Amino acid sequence: MRNKKRGLAIVASSVLAMSLLSFSTSAHTSASEQTVSKNYLIAYGQSLPKDYQTAIKKAGGEVVREIKEIGGLEVRSTNPSFLNQLNSNSIVAVNVEKSYKITDGDPAGADGKPVTLQEDSDGTYWSLQWDMHRLTNEGKSYAVESGGTKTSSGVVHKAVVGIIDSGIDASHPDLKANFIGGKNFVPAGGYNNSVPAEQGNPSDVTDTNGHGTHVAGSIAGNGKVKGVGPDLGIRAYRIFDSSGSAPTAPIVAAIIEAANDGVDVINMSIGGFDNLKYYNEGTRYNDVADVILWKRAVQYALNKKVTVVAAAGNESLNYADKKSLTDYMNAAYGDENLIYKGVAIETPGGTPGVMTVSSSNKWSRDTLAFYSNYGNSFIDVAAPGGDNGPVYDATRDLAKRDFTYRTLSTWPTNLPPNKATTLTPNYAYLHGTSMAAPKVAGIAGVIKAEHPDYTPSQVEALIKKTAFDFGKKGQDPLFGSGEANAYTALTGK
Repeated sequence: MRNKKRGLAIVASSVLAMSLLSFSTSAHTSASEQTVSKNYLIAYGQSLPKDYQTAIKKAGGEVVREIKEIGGLEVRSTNPSFLNQLNSNSIVAVNVEKSYKITDGDPAGADGKPVTLQEDSDGTYWSLQWDMHRLTNEGKSYAVESGGTKTSSGVVHKAVVGIIDSGIDASHPDLKANFIGGKNFVPAGGYNNSVPAEQGNPSDVTDTNGHGTHVAGSIAGNGKVKGVGPDLGIRAYRIFDSSGSAPTAPIVAAIIEAANDGVDVINMSIGGFDNLKYYNEGTRYNDVADVILWKRAVQYALNKKVTVVAAAGNESLNYADKKSLTDYMNAAYGDENLIYKGVAIETPGGTPGVMTVSSSNKWSRDTLAFYSNYGNSFIDVAAPGGDNGPVYDATRDLAKRDFTYRTLSTWPTNLPPNKATTLTPNYAYLHGTSMAAPKVAGIAGVIKAEHPDYTPSQVEALIKKTAFDFGKKGQDPLFGSGEANAYTALTGK
């Protein structure tokens, strides 16, 4: 997707914090640019054919990544006729690869009114965590199930959440007891050799962005801030390089890796749109290979009894209105050469088997956070992702924002303070469906700790059954089954 640059970005805009997920695109490379390198995603049958290396090489391609468990390949080629020359007998689908992106933007200009955190008398920030107060019934859920057991030698984790994101600060004082490793999927030099500082060390999951560490604190923080399961184990699957971008293949590969590692839950505070038919310079394209491999990867995880949770996205879109999604893509990213005409599919949120989470806020039981996507048969549950407060919601006046309505969590110790919202080192206020999804992943984690034999469908059913019925009575397009809650899920009360 470097050449397409279509997909989800986690960005800092003039309105939304870095945590919000948005979508960026540029035109495809012209076929006349003979030396341009493109990455392709190929979906074969359920397994790779024996001669795939030879077929790729003959067509002028180079295998970048194999995802054998789901019959997938990432391939790079400078041959403009690569697709035409590729032996497609055993190929189900192939498309130019997508790219997901994180950019920090200009936090000083974006927000510029940072707050300084004031510690409680016990040295924590518990009084500032309105989201955790609500999710845990004022901390009562911790006494029921915290996700692990403390021993003289440390914490024995009863369940583990895999976080596919920008990495985790393993040395953070609120996270280090629960961090149990992970894997880096970013190659040396970064994607397309765009980040020379990247060394390609598989064990380097250092968070150079902040997003993954904030997500991790919402799941398993245990210090000045608390997560949903303060004794849950967390594993990092770093798929964003330090420039903030990643193609599709390492993300689905990370799902496979996490499932093989035996995690109980996967959280993906990422997402984007695939399109089943679009035209660039008159040539028809599609993202079918992406859709297929997303489906296979999620199903692979489900078969391994892994609950998969994803953010709904932050474009304020009604996912059930398919025409509006295509219109949105054309308005935001299309031009006279790039025209979207097919059905748009949100991935991973729209992938079967994924629990998709919208973002609720502190001050309303009837409306979502202003940025959150929604839609019938799309949203499973909501969770607190925060916003800028009711005054901003009514006026959309940037001067009326109150950052304390966002959600507080951990920030990397290796990065300067997040001056967009907080002057205090190692903690930050962020808002977005990125912040909502890990709350549900944390709830799924403590459920698995309490009921290790539960299948993903049983975990999901319990979360939905015990959610608070916000919005219209019963299932609704904003909150799905309601706002998820750890205490009610663990106690049934």
